[in-house]
Amino acid sequence: MKLSTKKMRNLVATVAFGMLSVISFGQEDAQNLVPNGSFESVGKKPKRLGSIESATGWVSPTGVRADLFVPSKMADLDVPLNVYGKEVAKEGSNYAGFVGYSHGNKLPRSYVMTKLDSPLKKGMKYCVKFNVSLAEASKYASNNIGAKLSKKPFGSDSKLPIIEDASLLHFNNDHKIFSARYNWTEVCGQFVAKGGEKFITIGNFNSNDETKSTRMKKDPRVKAKQVIAAYYYLDDVSVKLLAEGVSCDCLIDNGEGDFSSLIYQKINPVNDDMSSKEKIEIQQVYFAFGKSKLTSEGKTSLDLIAKELEANPESKLQVQGFNNAEEDSVGVENDYYADMDNKRVGSVMKYLMSKGISESRMIPSAKGSGVDNEEIKEEDEAELKMAKNRRVTFKIR
Repeated sequence: MKLSTKKMRNLVATVAFGMLSVISFGQEDAQNLVPNGSFESVGKKPKRLGSIESATGWVSPTGVRADLFVPSKMADLDVPLNVYGKEVAKEGSNYAGFVGYSHGNKLPRSYVMTKLDSPLKKGMKYCVKFNVSLAEASKYASNNIGAKLSKKPFGSDSKLPIIEDASLLHFNNDHKIFSARYNWTEVCGQFVAKGGEKFITIGNFNSNDETKSTRMKKDPRVKAKQVIAAYYYLDDVSVKLLAEGVSCDCLIDNGEGDFSSLIYQKINPVNDDMSSKEKIEIQQVYFAFGKSKLTSEGKTSLDLIAKELEANPESKLQVQGFNNAEEDSVGVENDYYADMDNKRVGSVMKYLMSKGISESRMIPSAKGSGVDNEEIKEEDEAELKMAKNRRVTFKIR
């Protein structure tokens, strides 16, 4: 039987969805050995910067204290807007913050550390993940943001950096500079335990001479005063044991080049005067370059869609996936970036199915890069235009 191009693309989307389910099986259900990995459990509410120890289980292992940001009447510590910029939490409502680099060490680095729920077992493989976002007030961005898994805790009143061999660096040591200021970047890797590791510490463990940095142009829309450092927000830290034969589902760039990590965000307000169809079709889910992983904002939109579909069981949902022209171009040479429209459709369908929506009610539709998003404005910079095109949209049938 000869399939039409449209049917073939939709079949690929379904296969991509199936592959996502297999890859993720065995990881999502594993226990996270990092207690309070999203900093949601708080003892006394912080009243000043440098209060990371207000987050249950977390400390700073040097004389420079990291920060904790929570919904607060204290403007410096509030979320999403605080003294260093604006960021919505990756998970929950709280997140931490630390200095990863400072030109000439003029602003001492800080670190965060916690004790794992149980020691790591020798020879076993673990998936280690955390998420960072460069604060808008940062004058610099740097690489070498990593994690150190150790048997003993670090502990010093010194304001000097911790120089160690990191257990984990971004994407298997690809030396990426973390310059994304408007969303979260996942740091992820697989770690084989030597046995007995009880602590995880996060920060920059390399000297300034071994750290690459770039100077950031101040966004004129940001009112926060610039600091002479690369300051990073931190959220959603996890260490999970991997089952035999299962790999860590890192968002690894297998291609060459430093591509945009910008993810466009927009709140799509709904009101009681809107029909269910209108509430669903106003939603759009956005992605980073070459990625199909859902953001917290994307999940919020999909939760609304799932609720509306549950209330209207006769409705069918067309899931329309898009990529941008640069992903097409890169995908010719590297299959990892090919068919991102299909992969995004699969990711969205998988999430909706986890919310109880039957696969039979969803129609996958891969649209490619030929239709620009109506959200694009003439004055948008090229990177923002590309980010707006990396999306999934919805139609009720």
